[in-house]
Amino acid sequence: MTKAQKADRAADRKAKRSGYERGSRSYIMSQIRGKDTSIETLTRSYLFRRGLRFRKNDRRYPGHPDIVLPKYRTMVFINGCFWHMHGCASSSVPKSNVEFWTAKLTRNRDRDARQHAELEAQGWRVIVVWECELKTVAAREKRLRRLYDEIVAPLPSREEAPGHARENASEGLAAPARPDYSDSGAA
Repeated sequence: MTKAQKADRAADRKAKRSGYERGSRSYIMSQIRGKDTSIETLTRSYLFRRGLRFRKNDRRYPGHPDIVLPKYRTMVFINGCFWHMHGCASSSVPKSNVEFWTAKLTRNRDRDARQHAELEAQGWRVIVVWECELKTVAAREKRLRRLYDEIVAPLPSREEAPGHARENASEGLAAPARPDYSDSGAA
């Protein structure tokens, strides 16, 4: 047996231990969808059943949010723990090609942070739902109830939001009232 054959056999044994045949990881990763995943459809159907209407995967906004609720000025991102480096047990870096995966996943996380900051600067409320929060039935129900409550909660006024100083504080003037968009009836 030649050295090349021994090396191939060793690589095959290593691949079998990792759960993937040699060359199949690339194919498996290419089959992962970017939208309409099971956790997205589950979340959307819950919100729709609760009476919320939304747009999905809107490409007009940074990060193409999974759910856009214009009435509530809220965007929901439903993130996979692995692809967005959540930090839970599901987000470990693959053992092979570690430099590539570390760089790629770090770029994803940094891009997410930039996009969320940009959306918040535009006045949107950004909510992230993680894949691990939807794994068990009990955790899923709890998280989806909390998501609904976060969405329908009134937005803080500019004065109450962190990082915003009262514009008229020096003159002692009252801040202008914000319009109430919570009523869904006709004006």
